[in-house]
Amino acid sequence: MSWVCIIMGSDSDAEVMSQACAALDDAGVPYEMSVASAHRSPERTKEVITAAERDGAAVFIAGAGMAAHLPGVVASFTTKPVIGVPLVGGALQGLDALLAVVQMPPGIPVATVAVGGARNAGILAAQIIALTDDALASRLREKRVSMAEEVVRKSAKVEKSTRSLKKA
Repeated sequence: MSWVCIIMGSDSDAEVMSQACAALDDAGVPYEMSVASAHRSPERTKEVITAAERDGAAVFIAGAGMAAHLPGVVASFTTKPVIGVPLVGGALQGLDALLAVVQMPPGIPVATVAVGGARNAGILAAQIIALTDDALASRLREKRVSMAEEVVRKSAKVEKSTRSLKKA
């Protein structure tokens, strides 16, 4: 079965990146999470990516803040899809990370989600894997239906409370 390799530059990123894990758990997609810094442990970063590819990782999610080089470094070592998660940090509160992740050079693409958008990164990784996994695609469609039904339930609740206000 295809799985997702999640890499973050520091263990302090684990709280945010665990949102990707939660999304993958919801979809029934296996994953592994590692800490590997593009700057402090470049050889480890390369080893994690190489081992993950060898072991069948289908998609990589890389979270990094400030200069946010990790997603690009991951993409430089693999031709598998890489999803970058810019993380809040430093004086610019993630804007610097967002700009760094979206500005990859031609030929080394990194899909990018919102600052702190690890949950969407997990969902996007599941959607990529679902291109070749009909059962996963079905589960993702069911989740979308459930989300739409939840909006209708919430709307009914809001509408009921506003009707009461109109009558009062």
